[in-house]
Amino acid sequence: MDLDEALANNYKGVPVLRVFGWKPYCISLGYNQNPEDINSSLCLSEGIDVVRRPTGGRAILHAEELTYSVVLNSDGKGVHEIYKEISMALLGGLQVLGANVEFAKTQPDFGNLYKTKSSIPCFTSSARHEIEFEGRKLVGSAQRRYDDIVLQHGSILIGDFHKRLPDFLSEGLEPRIKDIIRKEIESKTVTLNGIMSREISFDEAAHSIKIGFEREYNISFKEIKVEALCP
Repeated sequence: MDLDEALANNYKGVPVLRVFGWKPYCISLGYNQNPEDINSSLCLSEGIDVVRRPTGGRAILHAEELTYSVVLNSDGKGVHEIYKEISMALLGGLQVLGANVEFAKTQPDFGNLYKTKSSIPCFTSSARHEIEFEGRKLVGSAQRRYDDIVLQHGSILIGDFHKRLPDFLSEGLEPRIKDIIRKEIESKTVTLNGIMSREISFDEAAHSIKIGFEREYNISFKEIKVEALCP
């Protein structure tokens, strides 16, 4: 997450697409989210990191997924236009993989939704132009502006470990609310493994996403491998 923000703050005029995974697994909180939503002591004992994202949104358990980040100049385009462009690239890449995915057609009133305790996880609701399969969320994304520079990143679910997020929520949260969240994550999310009925590797997903961006933006990437280690 620090690298994403550094790329945005030190933008050199060349757009960047980055894909990465997590070791150890990690819960990221939205920029304005209350850290008391998470049971940090349990996370520590279970080897789960906790970080704060530079973008908004709600809690995500980063585990069996491909995380992407995009840094580019907005060139005067609005938030929704950039969001749609990036989503088109993601959609195209996932379709290259063979996933019959589509855009969410509606979105909730997030202002009111975020006032409820059951809204703590990101993956229990979809925004317009987020990517779904048969009405269930596959990709969660968030965006932030640094003047004219855009940082957008998100998670593409591959396996099921994200469903364990309720286990790591605050001890003060009512068991009833945790049960609601657990059921919503189960019913409202889908994974690439589930869609394709087989194991999808990180590298296979990454290659497809790369193709999606190259086709959408009519570009050819120069690939650079970076290993970012937590202190």
